[in-house]
Amino acid sequence: MEKSYSARLTSKGQITLPKKVRDRMGIAEGEDVCFYEEDGVFHLRKAASRSPFDRWVGFLGKKDGEKTDDIIEEMRGR
Repeated sequence: MEKSYSARLTSKGQITLPKKVRDRMGIAEGEDVCFYEEDGVFHLRKAASRSPFDRWVGFLGKKDGEKTDDIIEEMRGR
């Protein structure tokens, strides 16, 4: 038998996901979710998390003139 959970829509168009749903989906406070439509049915899923490499985007632009070995040392945290 399918489990069913419900939530009420506020006047601002917001819902609170029931705790059991959040726990089962592994959704924590502050994380994003996605809604997608498939064959006329809407689904909810946890949004893809950011890549751990995102923090390095543009990093080398600030390192103009520095030695490659020094940059690598800084990135590795040594």
